[in-house]
Amino acid sequence: MDSERTTQTQTVQQAATNSDGEAPWADLEVTIPTDRDHASLVALVECVLVELTHEHVGAVVVTHQVRETNRTQYVAVDDVSEQFQKRHFGARLGWHETTVPREIVRDELVTQLTRSAASQTERTREAAASEPDTFTVKPVQELRTS
Repeated sequence: MDSERTTQTQTVQQAATNSDGEAPWADLEVTIPTDRDHASLVALVECVLVELTHEHVGAVVVTHQVRETNRTQYVAVDDVSEQFQKRHFGARLGWHETTVPREIVRDELVTQLTRSAASQTERTREAAASEPDTFTVKPVQELRTS
């Protein structure tokens, strides 16, 4: 029985890593706006939501505006992928946390990732010269909460 459990654990760990020994999401970073088509972005979001539920990771969207960086994090709060903790940080208001259903997370992530370059023109030259907006998946222990 113990050997069966060990084999199952090893199989799950192997399935959760790529050939380099890293998790498949370990190097996931998408610059926003992206040139990917809508269908591939929706598929990416769906895959990320599954990872959030089955791994101890969170999705992070970082946006830059004039003299301000906003960070929104999503972390699963149950193991059935129905509820997520949304943590939002803005320099003026600090951290704000709320629990949101999967559909809201999905819609928000798809909206962020499908944001067009035209909406980027609303940013000033100062903001545009800063780092690009990004979407990443990170281990929960690496997420900032203060």
